[in-house]
Amino acid sequence: MTDWTETYRGAVPPWQCDVTEHFTVAYYFDRLEESAANLTDTLGFHGTPRQIDARYARELRAGATFHIESAPISIDHRVRLGHRVVESTSGDVVTWFDTQYDLPLSPDQRRTIGERLAIWNGPAAEPRPEPLSTNGFIPTARGRAKPGDLDAAGTFSLSAMVHRFSNASGQTAAALGMDTAFLQRNRRGFSTFEMTLRLSEVLRLDEPYLIETGIGHLGNSSLRMIHRMTNVRNGNEIARLSQYGVNLDLDARRPARWPDDIRDRAMKLFVAIK
Repeated sequence: MTDWTETYRGAVPPWQCDVTEHFTVAYYFDRLEESAANLTDTLGFHGTPRQIDARYARELRAGATFHIESAPISIDHRVRLGHRVVESTSGDVVTWFDTQYDLPLSPDQRRTIGERLAIWNGPAAEPRPEPLSTNGFIPTARGRAKPGDLDAAGTFSLSAMVHRFSNASGQTAAALGMDTAFLQRNRRGFSTFEMTLRLSEVLRLDEPYLIETGIGHLGNSSLRMIHRMTNVRNGNEIARLSQYGVNLDLDARRPARWPDDIRDRAMKLFVAIK
């Protein structure tokens, strides 16, 4: 196989859409987990990616049908698997996932993967500067890993993790003045177009987590949030998420300029970056 193969097919239920009136990002990761397992089954290895770069090019709204095509795209110091979310009716790619694995592979495994490489025709991940420290981060989500959060390996799943980061995003937005009243009065929402998730450790059943967030960029309509999830028991970092999005006009479905008061609040949460 030198081409992409279908690894998932389904539709967007209305109850999996968010206040921005489109498919919630965590459910993309839920489907990604299924797609990745279906692909790695055929490649002869299993594992959790260490980094996921996601680029959301177009919206999927309630009722949309879609499928996911997947393929190994490189094998050098890391195995890279690509996944593209395709709107089934039009055939347009709406989302890209570039996933990277750090795994010891046998010569036979490397040969199997190498024989099935496909060309990555998605966007290249853009390097983003990391914060110098967590000084200035504010607490934005807290809880514990529950039985329904666990994946097949018995650890906190990717989708559960991204759900918690979405909660952190909502808390951050509210701290900036994008609370329920603002969103409803102005018909606005925060729409994510880029994510980079880096995984350091795993979270197991009933372990407590804390997410803290800082602002790394503010444009005319764009905003970059940097979220950090830690295990409360030992302080170890579990994951870090860079999330880029825009202030979305829900009626025009276009980015809208930030009001001055939100810009002022956001500047107070800026963190020093490299």
